[in-house]
Amino acid sequence: MPDYYALLGIFRDATQEEIKRAYFEAAQRLHPDKNEVPGETEIFLDVQQAYDTLSNSEKRTKYDKTLSPEEKTSSPILQRVFYSRESLVRLGETQLIYALLEWKVRKNDDEVVSPPLNICLVLDNSTSMKGQNIEMVKAAAIHLIRSLRPQDILSVVTFSDRAEILIPASLQIEPRKMEIKIRMLVPSGGTEILQGLQAGLSEVRRNLSLERVNHIVLLTDGQTYGDEEEALAIADEAESAGVGISGLGVGKDWNDEFLDKLAEKTGSSSRYIAEPQEIRSFLEEKFEQLAKVFAENVTLELQTPPKVELSYIFRLQPNAAHLTFEKKIQLGMILRDQPLGLLLEFQIHPDVVLKDEAELLSGTLKFEIPSQSSLSQPMRVRISRKVTEVASLEPPSPTLVHALANLNLYRMQETAQEEAALGKYNEASRRLQHLATHLLSHGERSMAKTVLLEAENLQKEQSFSEEGRKNMKYGTRALLLPAGKGKKS
Repeated sequence: MPDYYALLGIFRDATQEEIKRAYFEAAQRLHPDKNEVPGETEIFLDVQQAYDTLSNSEKRTKYDKTLSPEEKTSSPILQRVFYSRESLVRLGETQLIYALLEWKVRKNDDEVVSPPLNICLVLDNSTSMKGQNIEMVKAAAIHLIRSLRPQDILSVVTFSDRAEILIPASLQIEPRKMEIKIRMLVPSGGTEILQGLQAGLSEVRRNLSLERVNHIVLLTDGQTYGDEEEALAIADEAESAGVGISGLGVGKDWNDEFLDKLAEKTGSSSRYIAEPQEIRSFLEEKFEQLAKVFAENVTLELQTPPKVELSYIFRLQPNAAHLTFEKKIQLGMILRDQPLGLLLEFQIHPDVVLKDEAELLSGTLKFEIPSQSSLSQPMRVRISRKVTEVASLEPPSPTLVHALANLNLYRMQETAQEEAALGKYNEASRRLQHLATHLLSHGERSMAKTVLLEAENLQKEQSFSEEGRKNMKYGTRALLLPAGKGKKS
């Protein structure tokens, strides 16, 4: 008999509301009407049985008596917390504190099975892609086809003002025929991302499985018109199905805010490709990353006590992104060789430090491990600090200091853009000048030059250039990634 609690991804002390919510989420993904992959129906039936048992108090009590005591074995995920301050101080004013949460694989890399992929490339084939852009996309796609493993599934969807399933999702691949189809691509029409996403999600769903990494990689060089909200709704649908969406924007004309929102809904991120020559390396990097997934669909359900404000959330790695505070945050994936890092900024009201210990956050980390083909036992997350009369002189962790230093660079350009949007051009320009100075001290000469040019442009034209604005945003964001990652942007 399976462990019903582990099957639903809940703790043994879960409330009826938590049981109901977990069942609803699992049923959405595994119901035979939406998922026809062999083996998934059996899991769905087990999930139904788990809910039937645990939602009934008598059946649950009887079932609990059959369980052995909760195992004390370690979770496959190791959790660590780094704080900017050893303790909070009993003061009559608001205090600021940072916490860096890290989750990493406990096992050695050679003990971890690399999961099979179920990936759909959704490629912009509108008129604006003519020339070098589409040629680079073709070369990259052909390279990826040639590098597929026997267990991987790759589908390709192209879109303009309509979508075409260029290569259907299948394990029975014919590389030569696939390459011919790619080479025959001729851009035409406008840009309607909704069309591409709908077709892409449909292809991924044909082989949707807990045993696979299910993901859409969207590449576009333009803005979609009139269908943003519908496209975001498709992203919500993808998230419910356990499908990630990564966005790659080529050139200067695409809407980065929209692509950020699209990717954030599934715990992924957008990236900036400044030059067509970089398309291949970016796609290769994304596929390599997906092949290293240990846990996916990682979510953090959290709550903060009264008078504790979670004022800023930033995912440092594996994909850097500013996240929106919600009760349930999509975090994406944990890689075999790289932790999932989350930096939190708290504003603490004076009333919170009246006790000897201040709780800042409590929550639950949920995730799926493809190699286990089922939901995994969640982890409890709790962040708190002792309260003292005198401030501690112990320095914070170097890991946290480094993260905060680089995050400050990203936030400076972020604040400058907010100031410019409010018409505070002088303030924004001065902030960018300060940012350039900091970048130079970090050895980022090229980025510093870009920032100074945008500061000058802001004073003269009262606006940013699209290319410069994206370079600042994604360039400073890339500084937060592990060494050697994302530096192309």
